[in-house]
Amino acid sequence: MKIQICPNCNSDRNIKSGIVNNRQRYKCKECQYFFSVNKIGKKIDDYYVNKSLQLYLEGLSYREIERILGISHVSIMNWVKKYNIKRPYNSNYHPTYKILNGIELGEYFTNTINIKGAGVVVTELGDKFMLIKWERFKD
Repeated sequence: MKIQICPNCNSDRNIKSGIVNNRQRYKCKECQYFFSVNKIGKKIDDYYVNKSLQLYLEGLSYREIERILGISHVSIMNWVKKYNIKRPYNSNYHPTYKILNGIELGEYFTNTINIKGAGVVVTELGDKFMLIKWERFKD
């Protein structure tokens, strides 16, 4: 198997040069740079990262997002820290959400009582749609 290019000079001329921390080490023949191949971990599609952060900003908790998207709440917390996401704070509103198919979503919007006095965002989740609604707290 051919190894990737040298991270220092982008040359593909390299040779094996021992093992360090149970990982193969390589030496570039062009620039004499030593490097190892990074572990290939389980990468989550950027679509789910973006969708998780969007839902977090919409007011859903880490656990709610985990139940909806099937992604660990710890991963979501790590992305929020990594990308320095700050959720806006407004105590007058609270979000509720529903997961609907296309027909149910159409029926929901035909009834004006469902959307009066509230903000609504619809986001796509595969073959379903998530409807997030903000309502004022009743005093």
